[in-house]
Amino acid sequence: MKLTLIVTTYNWPESLALVLKSIENQTIIPDEVIVADDGSNNETKELITNFNADTDLKIIHSWQEDNGFRAARSRNKAILKSSGDYIVLVDGDTILHPNFVSDHIESAEYGHFIQGSRALLSKKQTKKNFLEHNIKFSFFSPGLTNRKNAIYSQFLSKTFLNNNNIKGVRSCNMAFFLKDCLNINGFNNDFEGWGREDSEFVVRLINNGIKRKNIRFFAIQYHLWHNESNKKYLKSNEVILEATIKNDIKWCENGINSIKKDEG
Repeated sequence: MKLTLIVTTYNWPESLALVLKSIENQTIIPDEVIVADDGSNNETKELITNFNADTDLKIIHSWQEDNGFRAARSRNKAILKSSGDYIVLVDGDTILHPNFVSDHIESAEYGHFIQGSRALLSKKQTKKNFLEHNIKFSFFSPGLTNRKNAIYSQFLSKTFLNNNNIKGVRSCNMAFFLKDCLNINGFNNDFEGWGREDSEFVVRLINNGIKRKNIRFFAIQYHLWHNESNKKYLKSNEVILEATIKNDIKWCENGINSIKKDEG
């Protein structure tokens, strides 16, 4: 199974550098890393170029024009560039446990997508991390605001019940087979602004017969503190989500195929 790790980012190269460093530190290196860049300036491009020169990672920079918050389209564009059979999504503000990739490989199961969790770092600890370039954390690390999510236990991870709802859905720690993603036409590009594009994506996966598999205490990531995103478009995004739920929608018209047409 060839694994593609997709990292979303926007104009925060300091954070992206720590994330890439944590990917370098994996016990199993992903076959490729694609940075899904939602319109960052040249500083992010330079970071990736410099990182590629000094690493064994295969990093692909997938950039789109800065035209507002378009995470759905940015992920779709990155997915189109991928050559992997299996896609793992993370955000550019989440530092990965050394076993993150290997845990996702072990958890992968046909007919399922994976939903993981995250431990949250405090504002104070995040600032300290940027000064120290720290990527090593555990349950005992200072500055964790939901410490239970930093418990690493393969045994406990297997006792956590699965479900088929959208509660707690976050694309910052999500994985799926590429073919399952293509069967629903990927993320819905109609989503602009923060919120619900990942939930709507999951609803269509479930409507298409793909089951949710939760992993807790496994595939751990540590989320760097930042100010909350602007939720200006949340209500309009929730309208799209509710329509998908109500009408049992399995396919979005404005998805990956639209990007194929746009880019020839």
